[in-house]
Amino acid sequence: MRSKRSVLFAALAASLLAGCAGNDRNTMRMSATPAQSASPALGYQSPDAARDFPLFQSFQPPVGSALAGRTIAVARYSDIALRPKEVVLTFDDGPMPGKTHKILQALADHGVSATFLMVGQMAKAYPKIAQEVARAGHTIGTHTFRHANLRTMSDAAAMAEIRKGQMSVADALKPIGMAPAPFFRFPYLADTSRLRHELAEEGIVAIDVDVDSKDYFRDAPETVRDRTLRALDKHGRGIILMHDIQARTAAMLPGLLSALEARGYKVVRLVPAGHAEVAGL
Repeated sequence: MRSKRSVLFAALAASLLAGCAGNDRNTMRMSATPAQSASPALGYQSPDAARDFPLFQSFQPPVGSALAGRTIAVARYSDIALRPKEVVLTFDDGPMPGKTHKILQALADHGVSATFLMVGQMAKAYPKIAQEVARAGHTIGTHTFRHANLRTMSDAAAMAEIRKGQMSVADALKPIGMAPAPFFRFPYLADTSRLRHELAEEGIVAIDVDVDSKDYFRDAPETVRDRTLRALDKHGRGIILMHDIQARTAAMLPGLLSALEARGYKVVRLVPAGHAEVAGL
């Protein structure tokens, strides 16, 4: 019989392959029109939840970490105003045994923080790994329950898929008294103006992408690293999209971080506004 891990990964991989073409673009900032939904709000901003379930543990970069940059408190996407040579590291689709652990180790070795946009079914299958990410001080957002292309669904079904993903990640973190941040990324970057508006109405920040590593392509780790650096050098700053379900990403990350440091980049940490002391703004 196939293991739970292999079945789950096969399903997710099939979903990712079906939409890879949709990833090859930068998400546009779109004008919003209201959407109608009878579903309850996600409740990220509940005072009781904020008190009882912290969003993350404090992240303290090692002394002498030349790559660690400032922290930005984010209430809306426009708050992510990056300066030249500033990057945000984001990892979608996990957590995944082995691969997420290697990524956590690389981040720790370089003293930098990242944002993990977790798929609900993955967090449900591997809650201990989700908890390790949170305990390490990284920010955790959500990425639907099953990595669905929300653009192909009704607004009500899409919001239900988003909520199910959020609740699954929240359930994974609840045993350690923590909760996901109000950050979300659209699978395949397939957004709609109505869904973006509804998320904003509920206090959810949709995290867009400036540099797509395209680590879902079957390339060598060095190819992924070099492609990412070329795109980043062209932009001069930006939010980098990677995936912690990919072995090539885990393999290339130490080299990417070393190259970022050599080029004088700083890795910026994103946290929800009102949930942490923020310095260096």
